[in-house]
Amino acid sequence: MQPGLPFDASASNLEPPSPLQPLEPLEPLEPLEPLERQPYPPAVFVRHPRARRYVVSVKEDGRVRVTLPRWGSMREARAFAGRLDAWIERQRRRLEEERLRRVPAPPDHLQPEIRARAKCELPPRLLELAAELGLVVSQVSVRNQRWRWGSCSPNGHVCLNWRLVNMPPWVRDYVMIHELMHLRRMDHSKKFWKLVAQACPDYEAARRWLRENGRTL
Repeated sequence: MQPGLPFDASASNLEPPSPLQPLEPLEPLEPLEPLERQPYPPAVFVRHPRARRYVVSVKEDGRVRVTLPRWGSMREARAFAGRLDAWIERQRRRLEEERLRRVPAPPDHLQPEIRARAKCELPPRLLELAAELGLVVSQVSVRNQRWRWGSCSPNGHVCLNWRLVNMPPWVRDYVMIHELMHLRRMDHSKKFWKLVAQACPDYEAARRWLRENGRTL
């Protein structure tokens, strides 16, 4: 007797089975809940001949790219990426927050109004930051600088780009602190960046924001 049969073939009192009736076609089953769409596409695994280790990176659109060394295996790569789930989620949240903070360039007809607002708002904030840092500014100007967000002269004259008024406050503060630190060091040496980091701990995130969004302003 084969295992798993729902009857005993040796029983003598069984009636012959009735002929099978044709089944009526069933309507397609509807899901109980709408199927959840995955917010991000599956991770992409790429083997690189010069890679020396497994590397996980998160792209601007939230996609995950896993780089395998030549000797690596998919099993180890998946396990490695799985251990970084929390980190990947943090990176995706950060990218989404940065995307939401991006400010589109103002229309041309609004620029005079925005420039006027910049002249009213930017100098007081710069002087406020200077006071907090114990620095003295001799003059503040708001100009239409094409290639700089700001500048600082040795005599304490700070020039600010009017487009700073369109930036998130924490990015705008970084630019101002950057220029104020030139009152202590007129260079971009390691000592200068150490001063910036002490006064603005999130300066690297602000610099990244400027690189990614500065052209839109």
